[in-house]
Amino acid sequence: MSDPQPTAAASRPPAVLQVIPALVTGGVERGTVDLARALAQAGWKSYVASEGGPMVRELERAGAQHFTLPLASKNPLVMRKNVGRLEALIRDLPVDLVHARSRAPAWSARAAARACGLPFVTTFHNAYKADNWLKKLWNSSMAKGDRVVAISDFVANHAHSRYGVPWTRLTTIPRGTDLAKFDPTRVSPERITQLSRAWRLEDGLPVILLPGRLTRWKGQTVLLRALAKLAELRGGKRDFIGVVVGDHQGRETYRNELFQLAAQLGLEGSLRLPGDTRDMPAALMLADVVVSASIEPEGFGRIAVEAQAMGRPVIATNHGGARETVLPGETGWLVAPNHPAELAAALNEAISMTPEQRQAMSRRAMDHVAAHFTVDAMCAGYIQVYTELLFGREAAA
Repeated sequence: MSDPQPTAAASRPPAVLQVIPALVTGGVERGTVDLARALAQAGWKSYVASEGGPMVRELERAGAQHFTLPLASKNPLVMRKNVGRLEALIRDLPVDLVHARSRAPAWSARAAARACGLPFVTTFHNAYKADNWLKKLWNSSMAKGDRVVAISDFVANHAHSRYGVPWTRLTTIPRGTDLAKFDPTRVSPERITQLSRAWRLEDGLPVILLPGRLTRWKGQTVLLRALAKLAELRGGKRDFIGVVVGDHQGRETYRNELFQLAAQLGLEGSLRLPGDTRDMPAALMLADVVVSASIEPEGFGRIAVEAQAMGRPVIATNHGGARETVLPGETGWLVAPNHPAELAAALNEAISMTPEQRQAMSRRAMDHVAAHFTVDAMCAGYIQVYTELLFGREAAA
């Protein structure tokens, strides 16, 4: 498919409608709000349609306008009605470009954009699994954009090889980290002390942090087994504290399994499972090393980037987006997935660094993120895509 002809009314600012299921807390939603803010600051009209959620107020404070529609529904009848709802909204505002960020609303958004003759953009947020033809068909809504944005080269290669998206329609725009939020100089000692007390940390013991919702593919059990092996490497000493932080999201059985495994491995006194935290920058400041032990490939791997932004060494599994965000030997380590022994060896190396080695790695990590993974760079990439579709490639040059 060739690019659509440049469109947009010359008498008013260009208008973009982002479409997502809901505005709950998450990486997709954060990116939506960040881009909505950047569009408003650039003088564009910025609209978002979703079922709503706790981030609506933040979106509106960013200068965008929200419209509540049942876009999280996977019911075919509701999705069909959403086509008409979106088409009416597009014509009434009016909108010049539609951007879908999730599979269910993408089906409705594409049909509405086509009915209105507008450019349609999608963001491929992960290497979506497709165990059968029906699942592949469902996922294919993300491959149907006039421009398809992938959040990493790993995801771009998946979209091309698995879903046939031609390279001429694919653009990689990595997720951006807010360096105003993830800045070690802006985290007060009070915030760090408060969290340290809540987690019952002990002075002088290195903290090994694994952030992420409690679900098996995030690799919490791999970390626990690695901590047991780490103690063996250190002559039987458990001179460290492992912290697994994240919301169990109703997975009580898995959470209980982690407690039981910790007891079996003799880690009760060396492990904390404090649940979710609202202050991730302070949590990262408490860490001597941050782990992403995902068994399955991450499309991007936000935690690894946020940790580096805070100057923390990172150990991530050697697949997916982590291969593009972690520089082995410079900003952290990459280890084989589901390999506790290899993870333990990297952990031992990380907590054994000299202060000079740690400081050098910290600086390299912060510089790496500032050069490649900022919110400003992400938003500029999207605005360039929009500009090319609306006004032609020459206008975006």
